[in-house]
Amino acid sequence: MVVTYDTVIPPDEELTVPEVDLSWPVLHAAAFYMGKYCENHNNEFMLCRQEENDARKCINEGKLVTSCAMEFFKKLKKNCRQEFDQYYNCVYRSSNNMSFQPCRNTQSVLDKCVLDKIGIERPAYGYFSEVKVHDSKRPKPVEVLPEYKPVDSLPPDAPLPKARFDSRFVWES
Repeated sequence: MVVTYDTVIPPDEELTVPEVDLSWPVLHAAAFYMGKYCENHNNEFMLCRQEENDARKCINEGKLVTSCAMEFFKKLKKNCRQEFDQYYNCVYRSSNNMSFQPCRNTQSVLDKCVLDKIGIERPAYGYFSEVKVHDSKRPKPVEVLPEYKPVDSLPPDAPLPKARFDSRFVWES
């Protein structure tokens, strides 16, 4: 996006939200649970970004994603702190690429705690790659180019210029 003098940038008060100030190992270990917990807010934000093509119009959706992540980590800390600490330390220290494989025992303990106390079942591997339909309450964005009207077909008497490099259907004959 190109910024010009006509570009309206929201004020700092509108952009400032408390950030999720956690390290990569913690976010990596909690990703499955947090993704499931905040799935609706994440999908709404990504749909807004895709439809609007302007991040400034999706600030409120982004704030909801951040607040959902904060709420999730507060619940996780309150209910399953010890199990989560063991799990993320295992993920962080057991391999050079933070693989989940060596930590299946601590993962199963955490899975049980999160399911029992927070009510989130760890999604199956590949769950977030599946195609899902998101039902949004936001109104559809207005058409960007209202003066543009696509042409369904050319009029029958429209002149057709000769192709520059012969027919493109040469290979079909």
